[in-house]
Amino acid sequence: MSDGIPFIDIIILFAVAAFLILKLRSVLGKKSGHEKRPEFDPFKQKRGEADEDKVIHLPNRNKAGEDVGGPAEARTARTEPDMPSEGDSIPGLTQIKLADANFDEAQFLAGARGAFEMIVQAFAAGERRTLKPLLAPDVYENFSSAMDERDKRHEKLETTLVGIRDAEIIDASLEQKTASVTVKFISEQINVTRDQEGGVVDGDPSHVARITDLWTFSRNTRSRDPNWGLVATESPM
Repeated sequence: MSDGIPFIDIIILFAVAAFLILKLRSVLGKKSGHEKRPEFDPFKQKRGEADEDKVIHLPNRNKAGEDVGGPAEARTARTEPDMPSEGDSIPGLTQIKLADANFDEAQFLAGARGAFEMIVQAFAAGERRTLKPLLAPDVYENFSSAMDERDKRHEKLETTLVGIRDAEIIDASLEQKTASVTVKFISEQINVTRDQEGGVVDGDPSHVARITDLWTFSRNTRSRDPNWGLVATESPM
């Protein structure tokens, strides 16, 4: 966040982009019974892995969380209110606030939620132009490589974000001028991969999985650019 520039700028950007991305959602069909196989999953890249391996071979996100049950079509999108972490319990937040007087946890979490939804949907839709300004270069390269591999297999990923159950700041740090904040997201998603004929290669359109993600956002506190970039993703098992 820059001096005098409120965090609301990034929230507005997220809202507009999310509206456009929602129009790209595909209609879910029926499962064909094709055998499942692992696929690239950039969301499970851990911090520190970006320079070692740009593309990670890991299992499908349908297995990354518990099954919350019930027919997918009977579930409605819902969002539960967030409770910002207390600054006293995370020393790094205090340091960030001292470096950037405009930093506000509630506003940050609102923007982080918007970023989460936009990035998840943009990755499924293959929207590189949407992803690029939101991701650090090495994270973008990993996402782009995963989308390239999906395109080579002539497959399509359909993701429905049923709802974000929780978003909580769990870690924060300030190194020189760079602030980093890690958010724990708990969401309910339906993820289905289809081949070019529309058959299900992986996932189940009736399966709603509860998924936990740890996303780390970062920005230079002296920069006039108020946007935070996604620098690391992790899905703890």
